[in-house]
Amino acid sequence: MPENVGETQTTQTSTIRRSNSKRKKKKNQLPIGFAVFVLIVALGIFLGLKNGTLALYWTFGCCFGFILQKSRFCFTASLRDPCITGSTSVTRAVLIALAITTIGFTAIKYGAFINSGTIPGQSYIMPISLATAVGGIMFGIGMVIAGGCASGTLMRVGEGFGMQILSLFFFVIGSLIGANHMGWWTLHFNATAPKIFLPDVFGWAGAVILQLAIIGLLYIAADLYEKKRMGNNE
Repeated sequence: MPENVGETQTTQTSTIRRSNSKRKKKKNQLPIGFAVFVLIVALGIFLGLKNGTLALYWTFGCCFGFILQKSRFCFTASLRDPCITGSTSVTRAVLIALAITTIGFTAIKYGAFINSGTIPGQSYIMPISLATAVGGIMFGIGMVIAGGCASGTLMRVGEGFGMQILSLFFFVIGSLIGANHMGWWTLHFNATAPKIFLPDVFGWAGAVILQLAIIGLLYIAADLYEKKRMGNNE
């Protein structure tokens, strides 16, 4: 028995050594990263010489992409993960982001309103109709199958994921088809559908309080849901 054990250990050791010898050494990606950074800066300077706004857009886009990649922030994951894994960490992060933007955009819009009497961005208040529901369902199904929303897809394309490159291609095709048919949806559904701007209904303070209260309740529900799912899994 001891001889057999010794032979087995020797065989296992030689197998491990062979597998380790077959492993390729990781390439040093620091030079590549530095070269990419230099190209980013160079392109930003070139755009700045042509148009300062383009340089600003370039800088913001690079910073936003870096943050997305490092944080793995994705709206798809915020809705998908609770159903698949039970984790609501991304869901709660999205809710916190919505709360912050609620306060920020309200301050911007209200400040403009009391100073000039006009509210910026009102053209982006879209009517609520059947088109909203149909579009939401189609986009929700598509982004789960594709494994990412618009921002998540773009971020993973930058990482070199083939699935997201294919998703981006069909994302563009679908957008073109949707833009081509938008006139029909506008004529038959959106033209007579209501547009709801919460400050018009509840006032500025009431709208902020209501929205933050809803976000807070969703945050608590997400936290309790995760604890319940994780507790059942244990």
